[in-house]
Amino acid sequence: MCLVVLAIGQSREHPLILAGNRDEFHARPTQKADWWPDKPDIVGGRDLQAGGTWLALHRNGRFATVTNFRDAVPVSPGFRSRGHLVTEFLESDQPPLGYLETIDGPAYAGFNLIVGDLHDVAFLSNRDGEPRTLPVGLYGLSNELLDGPWDKVRRSKAGLAALLDRNAVNETTLLRLLDDRNKGPVEDVVSRGLGFARAHSITAPFIVMPEYGTRCSTVVLADDSGKWRMVERRFDPEGMSIGESRITFATRA
Repeated sequence: MCLVVLAIGQSREHPLILAGNRDEFHARPTQKADWWPDKPDIVGGRDLQAGGTWLALHRNGRFATVTNFRDAVPVSPGFRSRGHLVTEFLESDQPPLGYLETIDGPAYAGFNLIVGDLHDVAFLSNRDGEPRTLPVGLYGLSNELLDGPWDKVRRSKAGLAALLDRNAVNETTLLRLLDDRNKGPVEDVVSRGLGFARAHSITAPFIVMPEYGTRCSTVVLADDSGKWRMVERRFDPEGMSIGESRITFATRA
């Protein structure tokens, strides 16, 4: 997932609000969001190539999401899959910060990881030192550090803040927020071998390209009674919707 906006304690109705786009090669095999047959307490999409996930929830009210960190460091075949960081947190009984403190950062290519529940949320990047707890607030994440300077992050955070101000947060408005296909300013373009046109395309919150782009948009809403809702909308290479999953559950210990 290459764009995440997160609101912690900013809404009386929904103390946790998460909305994100997963950007990936269209040819990479993926399972739509659902309960996992081999791990029946976990729900989310699944990367069928490496077996992990970019965003998932546990029936006990834990959640986790990960993004890659875009830098010039080559990816080694010896690195562990970053998607398993999500699953391992969901299956652990450690508090969010305690779990992050156990991760061997150098064993992975660059990543940003957010883990938590309705009481505690924490963040770790293996490009940014020690893990830390996230206090109540509004956060944005892409393939840079948390609340990085990219226009897509600033724009999406501002959009979520406006929805909160109007008390207009719901599945429809959050999916519309994620469907922003306007590219960022030219000064945000960092080619790193991609070529200008492709590098400019990925500055949009929602990316449309033939081989690589936004595969799905996901919204997660939790209320203080322990009810969780996940909506995943999936897209083809032309950015057209091709399916949707809606999952609702109440937490259990």
